[in-house]
Amino acid sequence: MEILRQGATAQSARVALFDFDGTISTIRSGWVDVMVPMMVEELAATRSGESEAALTEIVREFVGRLTGRQTIYQMIELAEQIARRGGSPKEPLVYKHRYLELLWVRIKDRVEALEKGNASPLDYVVPGTFDLLDALRERGLTFYLASGTDHDYMKREAHLLGLEKYFGEHIYGALDDYKSFSKAILIQKLIQTAGVRGEEFLGFGDGYVEIENVRAVGGVTVGVASDEPECLKVDGWKRERLLQVGADYIVPNFLRHGELCSALFPR
Repeated sequence: MEILRQGATAQSARVALFDFDGTISTIRSGWVDVMVPMMVEELAATRSGESEAALTEIVREFVGRLTGRQTIYQMIELAEQIARRGGSPKEPLVYKHRYLELLWVRIKDRVEALEKGNASPLDYVVPGTFDLLDALRERGLTFYLASGTDHDYMKREAHLLGLEKYFGEHIYGALDDYKSFSKAILIQKLIQTAGVRGEEFLGFGDGYVEIENVRAVGGVTVGVASDEPECLKVDGWKRERLLQVGADYIVPNFLRHGELCSALFPR
């Protein structure tokens, strides 16, 4: 565990907001290796003269920057990049559907193994997840799970991982009407309708968005720099980005949840 802001505690926390993919679930581990080549191929088709390496660097930057937001935002950026190179982009939704088809090829066996009982939820969660959730539940926190992954897919995968007993109906994924939901909107809704103050949020995430959103209202954040799929060491690329957006803590997983909770909730 790396402490980036000394004295950052969650003593007043009432709500724990979790990102899904890479923070809790590893079912979609490797999604970047599906999305980036697909986008590079689309950009290369514009014949801009840029090398594959240069295009890959450009794509990895904006994919990483937009991780945590709904997938459609990454596809909107792709369409804009194509247009800048003189290409004629398709609707972002077309690119999103193509990406999801390619991703399904990669994760199909994982989902089916969970459905058939040939794999355990422990095989596809960041290590220590359930112990951390149990520890936070004992402290009376209410859990919310929010993701840029489409809502129906996310609900299915959360169910297969047995997360409903922790999150209940507080499971939110991306919608086709992408402007109607975001993590920031969820936070503001809880502030306005549930009487949750900004400093009462504790956020967990492996991307920019959830960390930025929780810090923006005065909450405390734990950056999960998980080196997927094993999640046993810190991923340097994730760590650097989590540092940039002001994560208070960095962990590779939740195996040392006791130490983390002691720091978050000092006696």
